[in-house]
Formats: sequence, structure tokens, C-alpha cells
Amino acid sequence: MDLMYAAHVPAGDGPFPTIYLLHGWGASAHDLLGLAPYLHGGRALVLCPQGPVEVPIGPGPGAQGYGWFPISGGAPPDPRAFADAMTTLRGFMDKVADVYPVDRRHQVVMGFSQGGVMAYDLVLREPERFAALIAMSSWLPNDLANAIPPSEAHENLPTLVIHGSQDPMIPVQRAHESVERLRGMGVSPTYREYEMEHGIGPDALRDLTAWLEDKVLNVIQLV
Repeated sequence: MDLMYAAHVPAGDGPFPTIYLLHGWGASAHDLLGLAPYLHGGRALVLCPQGPVEVPIGPGPGAQGYGWFPISGGAPPDPRAFADAMTTLRGFMDKVADVYPVDRRHQVVMGFSQGGVMAYDLVLREPERFAALIAMSSWLPNDLANAIPPSEAHENLPTLVIHGSQDPMIPVQRAHESVERLRGMGVSPTYREYEMEHGIGPDALRDLTAWLEDKVLNVIQLV
């Protein structure tokens, strides 16, 4: 693989419904892996790739985090850096599906913060490839939304947007704007807002797992 990653592989032969967890700026492949036992009761294959951009997060040795593309002070991502990150991520997903028992018909992408921007672009460009999109404490840049081709598959794409009303890093207004952009693309997102900062609180995790089970995984079991 071109990216480092962490994985939770259920017992059994598979294929398994597969959830890709994309971390935020300054985190790592292990940042979201702790969610795996809560997602489908641990019965989903969970893959957590690590962004290629190194992010020093402290003065000491080994204080290293990672990102997907250089941050730009709230401005849209640099187009070339963003395109390179997306190419690398798509390449990872293509290769990992040959190694792990991925159910290619039932793939979910869940991104936190900067990872949510990656998730938006990945899924909205190929909505027929994915079973659901989840963006947490993130945003959909207007330039990115305008560059995504329209698709009839957007109308049937289960999408969940979660944000904290007290988020100091990505103001909640940016989540509201993202929801409106999604609607303008034909997506009908479920939006949930919580009294939390930049993170995933207990209430958000409870609702996220219930939504995923109801909108996606229960449907998968019936197929």
C-alpha cells in the first residue's frame, strides 16, 4: 500500500460491509480505529488510512501527526495538493480491496475534520460506488462542490453530517453551508448538531451508530 493504515478485521470469511475512517489534521491512522467496536457491533471491516502529509505536533522527538493536504487558513485546499491526496487515497482503496474481504457493493466513507473534506470529494464524485457518506466536524468547500459533476445517484445517497455548536476550529456555520451545498447537488443529508467542540461526543457517537445501522447496515443485511 502507498499509505500507512490501521485495520479492524472481523472474525469470519467475509466479505464484510466496509467502513473507511479518514482522520483529521495532526492525527494518525490509529486516531479513529477505536470507533470500530461500536460500528455494526464490530462486525464491519474498518480501514483507517493515514494521510501522507507530515505534521509536527510538538517540540519533542516522535511528536508527529499527519494530514491529507496542507492547511490553508480556512481557504479552499490547494487544487494540486488536494488532487494528489485524492489520487493516493483512491489508489489505497483499490489495492486494499485485493487484500482484505471488502464487500465492494457496501462501502461507507466516514471522515473527521480534514478527513471529511476528503470523504465529501471521494463519495460525491462516485456516489454509485458507495453505500453512505458521513462527515463529522468538517466542511464542504464551495469550490470543491462546484467542481463535482452532477449525478442522479446523489438523490439516493445516504448522507450524515455531524457538527458541534461550539466547534472553535470549524465554525458550525460552515456545516450549515455544507448542508445547503449538498441539497443543491441533489443530496438529502441528515444533519445532527450537538453541544460539543471539535470532536465526537457520546451523544454524537450513539446517533451515528444508530443512523448507520438503520440507513445502511440493516439494508445491507436484507440484500
